[in-house]
Amino acid sequence: MRSRLLAVITTVTLALASALIGAPAQATTALAAPDIPLANVKAHLTQLQSIATANGGNRAHGRPGYLASANYVKGRLDAAGFSTTLQSFTYNGATGYNLIADWPGGDPDDILMIGAHLDSVTAGPGINDNGSGSAAILETALEVSRQALQPAKHLRFAWWGAEELGLRGSQHYVTNLSATERAKIKGYLNFDMVGSPNAGYFLYDGDNSDGVGSGPGPAGSAELERVLQDYFTSIGVPTRGTDFDGRSDYGPFISRGIPAGGTFTGAEGIKSSAQAQLWGGTAGQAFDPCYHRACDTTANISDTALDRNADAVAYAVWTIGTATPPVVVWSDDFETDRGWTPVAGTATSGLWERGDPEATTSSGPKQLGTTVSGVNDLVTGRLAGSSAGAHDVDGGVTSIQSPPITLPAGAPKLSFSWYLAHGSNSSSADYLRVRVVGSTTSTVFQQLGAATDRDGAWAAATVDVSAFAGQSVRVLVEAADASAASLVEAGVDDVKILQ
Repeated sequence: MRSRLLAVITTVTLALASALIGAPAQATTALAAPDIPLANVKAHLTQLQSIATANGGNRAHGRPGYLASANYVKGRLDAAGFSTTLQSFTYNGATGYNLIADWPGGDPDDILMIGAHLDSVTAGPGINDNGSGSAAILETALEVSRQALQPAKHLRFAWWGAEELGLRGSQHYVTNLSATERAKIKGYLNFDMVGSPNAGYFLYDGDNSDGVGSGPGPAGSAELERVLQDYFTSIGVPTRGTDFDGRSDYGPFISRGIPAGGTFTGAEGIKSSAQAQLWGGTAGQAFDPCYHRACDTTANISDTALDRNADAVAYAVWTIGTATPPVVVWSDDFETDRGWTPVAGTATSGLWERGDPEATTSSGPKQLGTTVSGVNDLVTGRLAGSSAGAHDVDGGVTSIQSPPITLPAGAPKLSFSWYLAHGSNSSSADYLRVRVVGSTTSTVFQQLGAATDRDGAWAAATVDVSAFAGQSVRVLVEAADASAASLVEAGVDDVKILQ
């Protein structure tokens, strides 16, 4: 079932999603996403189960059940008008295959990629892990064909081989793309285990809002997470973050700077009492009691979780894939001086400046020596100095403001890349803030410090500034070290006004 709230959410978040995958076209509303029939997804799972049963009980790398699975998916896609390729690779002396399927049309330099691993372990048929994700994206692809979709982005679907042996198929694919071809992939959505019988509802934590584990994904990952979050919000299902821990096929993509996102319903982890209260199910038991076991059959599926996640796949594909991005009406990548000026503050060091930053490290990266684009960014004290704290923000607030920017009428948005890094001696008194100063002043973005170590990692943000439409405004960027003796570093890059 699909809530009418989806139409509202699609309109509100469209610019956020489409901004992540650029194309030189004016903004338009995305087409409404379809409801993916659960019966169709389950029919694919039945086929994968039959293939495993006929081939020694599994669909593992190098085994006949895997190739039969790939040929089943390929046959359905060929008949639906996709251009398909079986990409072979060798691992552990056996031949594996990735199935790549391109839908005709869309901007070939602006690719949205959707993937799931197709292989099982040798112990069982792998129906939840990962027939569920494979079937969900297959049925979404077939719906693309049924609707004769004409997306703005080029859509590419992938079924990976040998994921269970260490992401071998996706790693082979990404590694063997040229730098030019990799740069065309502006976003990757991964769906691995989306029908767990004791399901949780997890989204890859693209913005690191959970503040644990490996940090945020590459810039743009937060927008992918937000699109999926909006779908689950529309159906009244709460979600929680899951770390980019490298356990699935997004790993090779984020390692090359490609933004990623996706959903996950849990594996061998144990559902807590709080999670059972949040989602139902049984506390004290695994999300998938048959994880990597022979009992991972068609009986090992939650229809509710599978249905919701298949619809989430379609929502993300339609929302991102069919929306043309907003027009950039003003931008600054800080490669030239556009007139940002310091504002008097209380900080005694680490003042904002435009320049080529030098990297610093203290229990992990703090000031980043890399930028999102080019060689320059806005950075708090660009020099490294003799120690990590030599040029960090000290003693209070440092601020810098843009030149005057005339915002267009309508619904302009402000986008930028950012990071805030701090040591475990930080607190919520420390912060990175972005304000818009016009006829009034409004804080449109804030990231607070905390008494934990936070490494520097670029993230992206897009915020609504329609309250200032038609005004001449300045963007004011602030960073504060308001905790005693805390290590604070911050950076901002690629500021844009979108319409």
